[in-house]
Amino acid sequence: MTGLRRLRVATIVFATATSIAAAGASAASSSTTQSEAPSPAASAAGETPPFAPGWHQQGRISYYGKRFDSRPTASGEPFDPDAMTMAHPTLPLGSIVRVKNLRNGRSVELRVNDRGPYEKGRIADVSRAAAKKLGMFRRGVTRARIELLKAGDDAGD
Repeated sequence: MTGLRRLRVATIVFATATSIAAAGASAASSSTTQSEAPSPAASAAGETPPFAPGWHQQGRISYYGKRFDSRPTASGEPFDPDAMTMAHPTLPLGSIVRVKNLRNGRSVELRVNDRGPYEKGRIADVSRAAAKKLGMFRRGVTRARIELLKAGDDAGD
């Protein structure tokens, strides 16, 4: 086997192994805990619908960087770093949540207006204004609890 061919094979093997390991790690060990949301079939049967008030999730949150200022959010509105908003991957847009910083006990109410975060191991991104009120602005990331107060009207997708 030539040196170039050996390098190509090694690269393919490494990429495949890395992809498999990453997929397994994210499926097996999530840094979040979330309440069980029943399936749509369960909701049709009269049980509590998914994302009912009281739904909660714990994990790591971060805040949006400056590069997102004024960019459109999933709701269509431009991102405003001074607004009390956040991004969440699945909560309906327009939902109102309470976010509590588990390091210092501070909490804020935020409106979900975007999708994200896209950083592995994070459950939400908050605006800079929210990060400051939560006391996490300097650190950038913290452990938090998100509690749904009111589900939004928008299904989110």
